[in-house]
Amino acid sequence: MSQSALPKTKATTTKSTATKSTAKSARNASTPDAALQARPDADKPDADKTLRTILSRLEDMKAEETVTIDLHGKSAYSDYLVITTGRSNRHVGSIAENVAKGLKEAGAKKVHIEGLPNCDWVLIDSGDVIVHVFRPEVREFYNLERLWTQGPKPAKTL
Repeated sequence: MSQSALPKTKATTTKSTATKSTAKSARNASTPDAALQARPDADKPDADKTLRTILSRLEDMKAEETVTIDLHGKSAYSDYLVITTGRSNRHVGSIAENVAKGLKEAGAKKVHIEGLPNCDWVLIDSGDVIVHVFRPEVREFYNLERLWTQGPKPAKTL
């Protein structure tokens, strides 16, 4: 079929032109700031800044026994895991809400929270940092620290 026989629509032409200009501007980014603006995740805070925000909020809310586990090289989906304890269901819920509020104020776009209705174990996923807030009994039962801090065991030979 010849190219002249194909119908051209205005939306198709505009879309391809916009795609070409976006790709061209990303390639021609000569300064680091321009390169950051071309990246889709440029407005996302880095993992260390997110971790500092979370730890600050946990300290403000009097969270107990806070442990930070570095997941670099252990996990592809997150950089840090923070495990902490609240004294009661109400304290666990307050800690989780305060951390989520701090993350949103710091610019985290997709903060996902699970377990808030019961407040036995609340998980806050900010992407680079995952926070688990437990009641003391629940934390002792699941013992996540042991799971993530143990190294791989060599296979037994018979």
